[in-house]
Amino acid sequence: MCGRYALGKGAREIAAEFAALDATGGAAAGVDFNIAPTKPVLSVLSEGEQEAQRQVRVMRWGLVPHWASDPKIGSRMINAKAETVTEKPAFRSAIKRTRCLLPADGWYEWKREGTRKQPCYMSLPGGRSLALAGIYSTWRDPDDPEAPPLVTCSVLTTAAVGRLADIHHRMPLVLPEQAWDAWLDPGLAEVSGLLSPDAELVGALEVRPVSTAVNSVRNNGPHLVEPLAEQAGN
Repeated sequence: MCGRYALGKGAREIAAEFAALDATGGAAAGVDFNIAPTKPVLSVLSEGEQEAQRQVRVMRWGLVPHWASDPKIGSRMINAKAETVTEKPAFRSAIKRTRCLLPADGWYEWKREGTRKQPCYMSLPGGRSLALAGIYSTWRDPDDPEAPPLVTCSVLTTAAVGRLADIHHRMPLVLPEQAWDAWLDPGLAEVSGLLSPDAELVGALEVRPVSTAVNSVRNNGPHLVEPLAEQAGN
């Protein structure tokens, strides 16, 4: 699964890296080293029937289907399994029509070691951003038609591969740059060919144990992603 990730870049930096327009309008999201479900997150999507433009937007993590009667359902919809995303009522419309990328410096997963769980951090070398495959939905309050719409998202996950399988049996679906255009294409409904992990990209990931401070969502800051050995030496 994917339940926590980090992003040390703001909207302008993400817009430049993803060749997108910053359309956040100053909305609060961006630098956060302990992103947890229901927080606002930066996303990249494409809009437009012709010559679709990539845009950076703010969404809330935890997808609320457009037909939901209560937005609280979103807290249970933070991930969507790539193997079944086309079958689940909450996700099958979004996977066809409203896909996005969720930029991340890296993500956290907990490896069981005896009776304890050791948090680990997965990232690319050199500070390059990861593009987590996402889907999103726009929900409107049926009891308050004048209220602003709520835009929410989920991270797609897949079976972990390679050495990541030793940490956890699931991992977020991370898309290589050559797949971004197809994933974001609003006119492309069939993306089954993109729902498997890219072996080369996964093989390039760095994996390191980090402090258990990340266990609490109250903790934040770049120290959370520092290697555990470096922290012990300070």
